[in-house]
Amino acid sequence: MDKGVFISIEGPEGAGKSTIVGMIAEHLEQKGYKIVQTREPGGIDIAEQIRNVILAKENTAMDPRTEALLYAAARRQHLVERVKPALEQGAIVLCDRFIDSSLAYQGYARGLGIDEVYSINEFAIENMMPKLTLYFDIEPEVGLQRINQHKGREVNRLDLEAIDFHRKVREGYIQLSKRFGSRIKTIDASKPVQAVFDDALGIIGKILK
Repeated sequence: MDKGVFISIEGPEGAGKSTIVGMIAEHLEQKGYKIVQTREPGGIDIAEQIRNVILAKENTAMDPRTEALLYAAARRQHLVERVKPALEQGAIVLCDRFIDSSLAYQGYARGLGIDEVYSINEFAIENMMPKLTLYFDIEPEVGLQRINQHKGREVNRLDLEAIDFHRKVREGYIQLSKRFGSRIKTIDASKPVQAVFDDALGIIGKILK
């Protein structure tokens, strides 16, 4: 049986990931590829329930380690129930966030340590890493401004964090892109949507050849 391709899309709040993922999925489907578009935390029922707990605006008392463990739990269930079966059927899986989100948000921005959070997730994913990760880079001030202008977007607990937290998230992603440069490819998400889409599609096209 042909194996599929696992691609994750990462970036801070307001980077436009969801919009571009949808455009990529539609384009590749038109080209005849079998596409599974999903997200973290969530994607399947159990993980969506965990997502509701993690991102609920009233859960401001959540301990950072609790947060990291909940993300890892949601990730595990989503992986075995959605991602693995799709890859075994030869699909291209486009996942809006994966392990790098935990490393940037909880590992770096929350100060738990990138290696410590990575070890939690090693247990969860069993070496199941994306073949490619697209990191949409944008200054946090710009990303948060986009969120405020997008009335239909879900506003969650992380959106309400202070600007310093979001700056640390970006710093974390930049560190990860240097550490895992062979897998993580950086895209300037401050560009117009079509330009960001073209850049992303160009990178994806290279691994699909």
